[in-house]
Amino acid sequence: MQKIRDIVDYFKSELSDIYSYRENISLAYIVIEDIFGYNRSESIINANKEIRLNEIKKINNIIFELKNNKPIQYILGSTNFYGIKIKVNENTLIPRPETEELVDWILKDDFNSMLDIGTGTGCIPIAIAKNKDVKIYALDKSKNALKIAKENSRINNVNINFIEVDIFKFNESLNFDLIVSNPPYILKSKIDSMSSNVVDYEPHEALFVNDKDPLVFFKQISKIAIQMLNSNGKLYFEINEDYATEIKLILNEFGFVDIQLKNDINDRNRMLRAIKK
Repeated sequence: MQKIRDIVDYFKSELSDIYSYRENISLAYIVIEDIFGYNRSESIINANKEIRLNEIKKINNIIFELKNNKPIQYILGSTNFYGIKIKVNENTLIPRPETEELVDWILKDDFNSMLDIGTGTGCIPIAIAKNKDVKIYALDKSKNALKIAKENSRINNVNINFIEVDIFKFNESLNFDLIVSNPPYILKSKIDSMSSNVVDYEPHEALFVNDKDPLVFFKQISKIAIQMLNSNGKLYFEINEDYATEIKLILNEFGFVDIQLKNDINDRNRMLRAIKK
């Protein structure tokens, strides 16, 4: 491995037992952009650029961590989300493409204020703030997650009011046009069937929920939303497709109307919107 053009083949040869052909190509170009600052087109233009020894060392360190199934986002310390750079670490979930779809849906709505419950990296409110001039609050119970969220807000030059609080103790006298949440919704019983790069690295409290009460967060957030939303305010959820019907029933019981499910790019029930009368 002497030139930039060699990196893609190096990734394919070193990681073929772990990642697919297409995944290795994608990983290689992500690393090229991180180390050299070249996007895919620029890396082709600069294919004959010599790689320095310190750069080779960095690439090999990344390969080593990838072989241990560590997500590339945690290795590099950041990811791209809805066209912006978002820092991540072991205290935050890695933002998913499905959540970008949720943001896209929200941005088509009209609102002047919003609350994000369980903000993690802050990716949802930050992406919205970059595209819409609205007053935004975001909360999380994790001090460490909020530290990253605040840093992401600063990096992306947006103003968000962050609150450290457990949603089961949240009792603020605030009102919003829109509330959004991507709460934990994967059953703990599913842990053994999930990929090690998720189970071994991402924070379990942000992913998993007790099998005995899998909708506990949806119930509590619906309770908060019916109290804090303005008339005709909207509640958006990212959901577990297996519980779409049950979540709709919860929202009906709290008095929400016009409940709409929306499929993600994989044609799964992944998002939901409800309106407060």
